[in-house]
Amino acid sequence: MLSKRRWLAAGAALAVAGGGLVAAQTATAGPAPRKCPTLKVTKGWYGKNRAALQKMIDERGTCAGSGGARPVATFDWDNTVVKNDVSDATLAWALRHDKVLQPKSWKATNKWLTADAHRALTKACGTSVPAGRPLPTSKNTACTDEILDIYQDAETSTGKKAFTGTWNHRRTVPEYVWITQLFAGHSPATLTSYARQARAENLKAPIGTEQTVGTHKMAGYVRYYVQQKDLIRTLKAAGFDVYIVSASAEPIVRAWAPGVGLDRDHVIGIRNLVDDGRLTTGVQGCGDVKATHGEVLTYMDGKRCWINQEIYGVKGAKAWQQQDRAHRPAFAAGDAETDVTFVGDATGAHLALNRNKAEFMCRAYDNSDHRWLVNPMFIEPNERQADPYPCATTGYTRPDGTLGPVRRADGSIVPDQQDRIHG
Repeated sequence: MLSKRRWLAAGAALAVAGGGLVAAQTATAGPAPRKCPTLKVTKGWYGKNRAALQKMIDERGTCAGSGGARPVATFDWDNTVVKNDVSDATLAWALRHDKVLQPKSWKATNKWLTADAHRALTKACGTSVPAGRPLPTSKNTACTDEILDIYQDAETSTGKKAFTGTWNHRRTVPEYVWITQLFAGHSPATLTSYARQARAENLKAPIGTEQTVGTHKMAGYVRYYVQQKDLIRTLKAAGFDVYIVSASAEPIVRAWAPGVGLDRDHVIGIRNLVDDGRLTTGVQGCGDVKATHGEVLTYMDGKRCWINQEIYGVKGAKAWQQQDRAHRPAFAAGDAETDVTFVGDATGAHLALNRNKAEFMCRAYDNSDHRWLVNPMFIEPNERQADPYPCATTGYTRPDGTLGPVRRADGSIVPDQQDRIHG
């Protein structure tokens, strides 16, 4: 079943197509020829990738005159549409500007946070600041470092495990949840305003800039990929309905999406629950999983669920399943394991930016449906990975976190793949 938005889009497309057909028949014996918009940027595309993308646009866009619902295109955000991570940029800005609020208890911020992590954070950040008030992270280096150690390494500064318990490793990552939970107490609009300020700072910084946050070195710049801006512009002009599906907090991505011409209704990210106008540590669920503390994110299989639910109106447990071809995106682009499921679901083309992520690159190089396009990152691309990707043995992450072989839809095992397309 199509969502209300998709039915309206389908009706509009049919109405336009029908009107054009009547006008054309009035003037000539047949429909007027159509021409799809073309990609303008040539630099940065590997081999025949640009030509293959143009062919997909020409075949699948409403500009081709096929009628029916508008085809969907879905993009991951961080390191797919932009270079570097906008969540990291926003967190760094917030820590440098004292915008993280003291929680009532660090243990209460995340259901998987260990007692060791709770004690480490309490010791480093102190208890003198009342709950709900800003922590002085711009000056308290120990507090900032502890937060970043736990977020980046899932360990405390002394090397103790920061998260423990059980979770579905194809639906969530505790650290990804926790970064959104660090913004609890702010309104979504406030978080978006922080992200805008981080955006201005990171776009202004030269490519290659590093920043010091606490004693940590972090990327200090972000750039829109001009190739992806051009691709999104062309897809929209060709009649595609284009969405961002990100594992960052949705209010953060909203600050960046207008830079590629997308509004808030075309952004799907991690959606924390809001209480009395303020973000909480709770997270919206998907499909048959209700609101939780982060058991389901826009991550791996969760991205498929959110696409099915929010774009195509698929409800309940069915949202976790791959849909028929009419209810799947025509195009999808990503760069990492978090994107592997939804990019694989695309029916027209799968664009993989190579960041040397095992399962993602196993599927891209295996190219079982002959529609995968591998491209180096457009800015500071990764070098060639010397060892083959371990597709046949440990390339796949199971729900319980153990590793196994990557399998095709028919159950056959993908052989190890050599890295071939890189910087």
